[in-house]
Amino acid sequence: MPEAPLAPGEVERLVGGWHHDPHGLLGAHDTVYGTAVRVLRPLAERVVVSSGTARFELTHQQDGLFTGLLPKGCVSEGYLLQVTYAGVEHEQEDGYRFLPTLGETDLHLISEGRHEQLWLALGSHPRLVEGVTGTAFAVWAPNASGVRVIGDFNGWNGASHPMRSLGASGVWELFVPGIGEGATYKFEIATRDGRMLQKADPFARRAECPPSTASIVTIARHEWHDAEWMATRGRLPHHEAPMSVYEIHPGSWRPGTTYRQLAEELPGYVRDLGFTHVELMPVMQHPFDGSWGYQVSGYFAPAARLGSPDDFRYLVDKLHQAGIGVIVDWVPAHFPKDDFALARFDGEPLYEPADPRRAEHPDWGTLEFDYGRAEVRNFLVANAVYWGEEFHVDGLRVDAVASMLYLDYSREHGEWAPNEHGGRENWDAVRFLQEMNATVYRRCPGIVTVAEESTAWPGVTAPTEHGGLGFGLKWNMGWMHDSLVYMSKEPVHRKYHHNEMTFSMVYAYSENYVLPISHDEVVHGKRALVSKMPGDWWQQRANHRAYLGFMWAHPGKQLLFMGSEFAQGAEWDHKEGPQWWVLGEDWPAHAEHEGVRELVRDLNRLYLDTPALWQLDSAPAGFSWLDGGAAEDNVFSFVRYDAQGRPLVCVSNMSPVVRHGFRVGLPTVRADVRDARWLEVLNTDTEVYGGSGVGNPDPVKAEQVGWNGRDTSAELTLPPLSTIWLSPA
Repeated sequence: MPEAPLAPGEVERLVGGWHHDPHGLLGAHDTVYGTAVRVLRPLAERVVVSSGTARFELTHQQDGLFTGLLPKGCVSEGYLLQVTYAGVEHEQEDGYRFLPTLGETDLHLISEGRHEQLWLALGSHPRLVEGVTGTAFAVWAPNASGVRVIGDFNGWNGASHPMRSLGASGVWELFVPGIGEGATYKFEIATRDGRMLQKADPFARRAECPPSTASIVTIARHEWHDAEWMATRGRLPHHEAPMSVYEIHPGSWRPGTTYRQLAEELPGYVRDLGFTHVELMPVMQHPFDGSWGYQVSGYFAPAARLGSPDDFRYLVDKLHQAGIGVIVDWVPAHFPKDDFALARFDGEPLYEPADPRRAEHPDWGTLEFDYGRAEVRNFLVANAVYWGEEFHVDGLRVDAVASMLYLDYSREHGEWAPNEHGGRENWDAVRFLQEMNATVYRRCPGIVTVAEESTAWPGVTAPTEHGGLGFGLKWNMGWMHDSLVYMSKEPVHRKYHHNEMTFSMVYAYSENYVLPISHDEVVHGKRALVSKMPGDWWQQRANHRAYLGFMWAHPGKQLLFMGSEFAQGAEWDHKEGPQWWVLGEDWPAHAEHEGVRELVRDLNRLYLDTPALWQLDSAPAGFSWLDGGAAEDNVFSFVRYDAQGRPLVCVSNMSPVVRHGFRVGLPTVRADVRDARWLEVLNTDTEVYGGSGVGNPDPVKAEQVGWNGRDTSAELTLPPLSTIWLSPA
């Protein structure tokens, strides 16, 4: 049979991985002389084309390229390859006879940066194409001279699997027959300067467990059982709904556990304590444990250390069935420089800006995303949507927003490039955040986005149509910093720092806030929350309890990091996790820790049952000081109101002395003040919490004595280092 040879230079480009259109050479192609069939099978001894009952042996031309000229029309109905390796014949489909698995609409949307389900087009997808099972691979690498798929199915030698370029889109594509779920792979990228890179798939939906770095072909098989939760979540705007968040590091909450093991214990624990949501530190694939997940290498793959993507779906499903919302930390601010991941993905800056003054993140030795590039914005926006649609997450807490907004963030003069107007604002990042928020809220009803933003950037939680960034909530870093400064002072010095606890109300309604006592506050020498407090061990725990009582009553949603709910004394260690052992099982020997956990349980129960504590968090009508200026006494007193005007009074005594007969103004709740009585519904000094038991056990009668600008008042007993809540009887 005559050959259908190629020029030696063309073969070298093809075999070497530098060819942009291998499909134009390989497979079956009609010519005036017949049908030319070319097959690339390095290490093969023999290749035969089989069509019906006819068999045609190909000739080895060069470097694993087998060619032949067959009678025209003899393979029009399809054909198979009989490939012999080491004396054994294997029947194979020819992947180079198939049309691209991406359509024109996909390519148009990718080029425009508007493909909101980009993960369905790029990455690896097991498919049935023309009756043939296999996996479609697609990757965006516009600067590459050639791209090949390498994996366990070809001995990590990509010579037999070059991909084709799909033109100006920058996408490379290949359908590989016979490859399915569980196959491991990477993309081998030929750069324009002559290097060969091996890169994990940016859109891999599953990855190997570190230190291995390959991507894994996967299929989602989990059957969801949270339809009721998904249909009813977000019925109230999040800033007008109760939200009490328990933040955990999934890998160390119970060290050594998997997603499925977490699913058997975490939902019950969180529900028992009364938290409405759990926030998971990043669950995306990351190579270095010590980054806690904040240096992401696989944005579309749940971290493999804890299990498979379906295992993570199972965890989310179980939390939803327990009535617990799931917020995941999301990191679009930067990514690590690991050779196998996004950095200089196709040999040149691609996901990062070309200008190193904008590419380098000075704080973490990482790279920032190029928010001005449509395809990069699309990658991130689609990723945000992906976690909502594919994993049913209820919220995204967006990490390090401030570092995205400012071009001079952590940079000295001369180390940053100003914007087109000469300013420091990163308008590309602003537009990206607005697009991300608008898209996520449109596509994922009931979801919430939360910004970790530490500056006074205006309108973080304002709607995008009004020029805001469009987040649902923002971490109140100012409240966190100021209140912890106050609480760290000895009580004798607190009067000089009184405004640290009251200043937050000056700006309380500028955004929709979360009050975060997060992992960042209990690491790197900052000490555990209880250990920040002054005094002996009893006083530290009393301060801790009083602070939580103040925090739960303050406008804003609450967030508490694991371990703080039972006042562990040591900083968080990502290898060790919470100090569960301090709880023990020997009551009351361990009441000092179990008591704090009991307080958190009661705080959440009362919080959920008291709309005054959450309904008007972002409205001035929901809060009023009774006395915000009692600095000499270290006392703070205020009222929270719900939408119907029902009040709850909070009084915090941050001194280690009992204050008897301390008069506090009270809101008028009855026309006949003689019948007005108030019940102490919470007292952080209660003995069951580990306190001294001082308080107001009997109903408190309001008197027609003007005080704190109110017509009525009452004399209270304020326990030492405590917070009490009073509700109308």
